[in-house]
Amino acid sequence: MTTSINMTRRQLLAAFGAGAAAAPFSVFAQADRPISLILPVSPGSGVDTIVRAAGPAWSKAAGHTVVIENKPGAGGILGTSALVKSTPDGYTLGVVSNNHAIFPSVYKSVPFDPIEDITPISVIGSTPFLLVVNPKNLPAKNVPELIALLKDKPGDYNYASSGNGTVLHMAAEMFNNQAAVEARHIPYKGSGPMASALLAGQVDYGVLSLPAALPHIQSGALQAVGLCGKNRIPSLPDLPSVAEQGLPDYDIEGWFALIGPAKLPQETVKAAFAAVSKAYTDAEVKKSMDLQGNTIILMPPEESDAYFRSELKKYAAIVKASGMELQ
Repeated sequence: MTTSINMTRRQLLAAFGAGAAAAPFSVFAQADRPISLILPVSPGSGVDTIVRAAGPAWSKAAGHTVVIENKPGAGGILGTSALVKSTPDGYTLGVVSNNHAIFPSVYKSVPFDPIEDITPISVIGSTPFLLVVNPKNLPAKNVPELIALLKDKPGDYNYASSGNGTVLHMAAEMFNNQAAVEARHIPYKGSGPMASALLAGQVDYGVLSLPAALPHIQSGALQAVGLCGKNRIPSLPDLPSVAEQGLPDYDIEGWFALIGPAKLPQETVKAAFAAVSKAYTDAEVKKSMDLQGNTIILMPPEESDAYFRSELKKYAAIVKASGMELQ
């Protein structure tokens, strides 16, 4: 992830203050109905964990119950397709991740335009990724040991992903390419089923988000061998990055963002940004995010739009360099 995603605390507070002042929550009070928040990911995934932790605070900030709807499938395309077809009234929103910017580069046909068919509201934050192994299948405790085992039996091991062309697939492919190792790719329908397969020993290694992986690392069911981003994290201070362990160019982490369907009215965009900002600056939510190792950014709508466009270009270059075939 590039440093352009980062904001200073002063910029964050200024953006939040402007949004809150300009967008009273009463815009959502025009009808007594809940706000549907579509997550195009499976339950138990990193984004699911992050959003559910803020659910009560989000409902309070919006003045309406926020109902979380998981709609996984096709790497997130199914859920996002439902979102872009919804009425642009603020009562159906969605939280997407890096996958949203990867779709056009890995699929021959996507049923929506990732820029023109949405309204960006906020890049909420970022979350670390971890390279993990099932320790019974691959007894590696660090990256050099993992590479040695994979090179000793090229093609004999397999790695999991949350679906073809997803960011977790890309992260594992980047590792394999830079480590010059061979392994079979086993895609799953979401990171929840992927994590279950890793825990069951049906697959040998993969990349998971920190919120999804941490309980299993703490229990010993999974072994973290490296952090995928450049910087170490407070929740696992002794875990070195993959870059520190011999692959200096390896650097990838996740982001999550709030969007609506296209043509969402500006007053509704401002209200939604104000609500999500208030939810993720809530003291209990901040504590939960810190424990999960997430960084809260709350990028305003205009900057979020520019960030989406830059991510599309970045992942197009990564996919081209990897030689990945279109799905």
